[in-house]
Amino acid sequence: MAEHRKREPFAPGCDSPSFSRREVLSGLGVLGMAAAFGAPVLLADDRLVIPNSEGFLIVDRKKCQGCGTCMMACSLAHAGVASYSLSRVQVLQDSFANWPDDVLIATCRQCEDAPCVQVCPTGANRPDPEHGHVRRIDPETCIGCKLCIARCPYTPVRLQWDKERRKSQKCDLCVDTPYLDEKGGPGGVQACVRACPVGAIAFTRTMPDQARVDSYEVNLRDVVWKQLGMSTD
Repeated sequence: MAEHRKREPFAPGCDSPSFSRREVLSGLGVLGMAAAFGAPVLLADDRLVIPNSEGFLIVDRKKCQGCGTCMMACSLAHAGVASYSLSRVQVLQDSFANWPDDVLIATCRQCEDAPCVQVCPTGANRPDPEHGHVRRIDPETCIGCKLCIARCPYTPVRLQWDKERRKSQKCDLCVDTPYLDEKGGPGGVQACVRACPVGAIAFTRTMPDQARVDSYEVNLRDVVWKQLGMSTD
C-alpha cells in the first residue's frame, strides 16, 4: 500500500485554502519567537528555513505483523493509557490487499520542509533545538486550530487530534514521554522501536530522500529473520 500525496486541503474555519507563509508567521508575530527558540526563520524572499531533524523513523512493511504493539507503546509512553486513537504512529490494515501492501505503518516523517511547522500560527509546532530539532508540538502553546493537521501532505495525516485536550499532537521521537522511564529523542529510546516484537521500526539519524514517498520504507530483515525461514528480499 503506497503512500500518496493528497491535494492541499481547505483549512477548517478559513475563508480560503491559500495561506502565505509570511502572513501566517509575521502577521502573528512568530518571527521573533522563532528566532528566540532557534526555530524556523523567514527570509526576505519568503523562504522558510527550518533546521533539519536529527532523527527519523524508518519501517519495514514486509516485516510488520500488524499487531498494534507499537501503537500501544506510543500511547502508554505519552499519555499513560493504552489507546489506539492517542498513538502517534498508526498501523493501517487492508483486508482486501495482498502482502505486503495490506499493511501501512504511518509515522511522522520529520519533514525537511515541514508544512505543519510552516503553517502553525503560534509557533507551537516547531523544531526543538535542545532535542535534535525534532518537530514537535508544545501543548501549552497549541490553540487547537488544526491548521497543522490540514496541511500535512500525506495520507493518512501524520498528526492526530487529541479530543480530550483539544490539541494537535504528533510524533516527537519520544522527547516528551512522562510515562517512559528512559530518555527519548535522538540519542535516546523510542517506545515503538523498543516494543515492536519483530523489529519492523527503526531509528536513524540519516535523513531519508525527501523527494521519494517510499524512502522511509526499508529492508530491516537480517540474518536472524533468515534463520526463521523468512525471506530477506
